[in-house]
Amino acid sequence: MQYRIFLIEDDPVIARTVRDYLTRLGYTAAVGENFADLAPEFSAFAPQLVLLDLSLPYHSGYHWCRVFREMSQVPIVFLSSAGDSLNIVTAMELGADDYIAKPFDLEVLGAKVQAILRRTYAYARPADLLDCGGGVVLDLSAGALRTPAGAVELTKNELRILQTLLSRRGRTVPREDLMTALWATDCFVDENTLTVNVARLRKKLEAAGLPGLIHTRKGEGYLIP
Repeated sequence: MQYRIFLIEDDPVIARTVRDYLTRLGYTAAVGENFADLAPEFSAFAPQLVLLDLSLPYHSGYHWCRVFREMSQVPIVFLSSAGDSLNIVTAMELGADDYIAKPFDLEVLGAKVQAILRRTYAYARPADLLDCGGGVVLDLSAGALRTPAGAVELTKNELRILQTLLSRRGRTVPREDLMTALWATDCFVDENTLTVNVARLRKKLEAAGLPGLIHTRKGEGYLIP
């Protein structure tokens, strides 16, 4: 899995150096551009880790840490020349996962990034991420498809349908089983509602680059091969 890292750094030399280094390590790295409002870029890129400078135009890194924490539990690592204990404690209290003082060694940064990603995704919540293929991952905790082009939000019904099909990949899932899975969400679902939900889910999968992922078995149910 190629992890996405969102770098927020207003020094163009540092931003370019770090981005290029992360790319060489095999990550997909993007640099924030609109410091007045970084939230849309964050949502569109759907990163799995954020590297966040403390001193930024318009709003401090503390501000964006608060904003991102309201939107996601993605790991956040501060990069700052202000390496005193007060700033470090403040960052941690706001929900940061680590704090790296500038100037820093790129290899040390790379090692910390690798450790945080491994701890967060490889060990902590593997069941929350289901591989759909084609670089697309179903993030159960976020209720979204994570794609190379960004996140695709799913309704609760669409999420439950896709989760059920992926958990039984290679086998036909009867319509009755899907309706039972949806019933568990406390939402009443009839035959027509299920058909509509599957159709909408297929459109979102097609937009995510996975056309034809869900197969229909007439008179039986649905299948993800």
